[in-house]
Amino acid sequence: MFWKLQENILTKEDLKNLVDYLYTTERYTQFTQVKQFEEDYSKWQGCKYSVYVNSGSSANLILISVLKDLHGWKEGDEIIVPSITWVTNISPVMQCGLKPIFVDINLQDLSFDYDKLEQSITSRTKGIFVTHLIGLPADMHKINEIAKKHNLVVMEDCCESHGARTNLGNKIGNASVASTFSFYWGHHITTIEGGMLCTDDEKLYHSFLLKRSHGFARELPAHTHEEHKQKHPEIDFNFLFLTDGFNFRNDELHATLGISQLKKLDEYIRIRNENYQKFLEICKPYTDELRLLENPGISSFCLPFVFKNSGKSKVFQKMLQDAGIETRPMISGNLLRQPFLKHLGLKHEDFPNAEHIHHNSFYIGNNQFVNAHRLASLKEIMQKYFGK
Repeated sequence: MFWKLQENILTKEDLKNLVDYLYTTERYTQFTQVKQFEEDYSKWQGCKYSVYVNSGSSANLILISVLKDLHGWKEGDEIIVPSITWVTNISPVMQCGLKPIFVDINLQDLSFDYDKLEQSITSRTKGIFVTHLIGLPADMHKINEIAKKHNLVVMEDCCESHGARTNLGNKIGNASVASTFSFYWGHHITTIEGGMLCTDDEKLYHSFLLKRSHGFARELPAHTHEEHKQKHPEIDFNFLFLTDGFNFRNDELHATLGISQLKKLDEYIRIRNENYQKFLEICKPYTDELRLLENPGISSFCLPFVFKNSGKSKVFQKMLQDAGIETRPMISGNLLRQPFLKHLGLKHEDFPNAEHIHHNSFYIGNNQFVNAHRLASLKEIMQKYFGK
């Protein structure tokens, strides 16, 4: 296979930095490197606080759990979610005893159908969990207008979209109470496994720290320790638990990779977006067959093919695979077709745009390894398939 979804993104420099660190420390669990990566990421993202965890999925679970606690959400309260997103945007909602309310997507930025979003709000709706899918920024202005009108909490999943920008030019992830990011192997940068929560809210930040590590009071910033010691003098501060929590900590080794990788992120995004623009040019002769996902704020995660007519995408997908180009469906497809959601009793056909994506789309990889030779091969395959 000459064109994989992702190749080894870790450079010799990254590995040397990791080896050098291994020779200079005896502490491998969460410590100073984790803190340094959090500070570096906050600076890059343009937020006040970042909390490094073991995956973007864990970040989502911490986010929902903390917000439920702080806002006093009750069992069965509702969180609006898109019909196409990653599974661990939905699972945490249910794992926290809340109810996911699905809204169909639009076919421009693959976020919510904005007209249907407001129609889905009920007296039990508490929040909107936005996904910026495959590097395409959702319209946060529209979403926040609706949320403000109905007093709802907005959250952002940016796991596939590091550095994407809103129509106001701001980085996604800063237009809500908090956001999540992923550093999984196939994403814009990698710590092999890892994720981040970002926020400007100090109270949320402290709650994220607690939830990440069992609820330990000692995880909080040092200036807060004395207050909790005095409030609970009968409990040894080393084992003082202020809330329920998880063990979602990451370690010094993965953080060292993150520190090294982060220095390259802007350049990786530039290359991905340059590739994406070339991809759009290759696709433009076939707009009678293909929907082009054009967005000036994109931070391209992949190269997507969205066919207008049913049945054709599978044939073309197989043609690419036979040529050695790895493919994937558009994330989950229509989530309402997934077995783990059957108990909700929803009909997948009630989400026509998600159905369209489910049957008529897939993607191939985009990263800094995509070059002129690969794009030329893709162009040749498309000319052969489309007959132009």
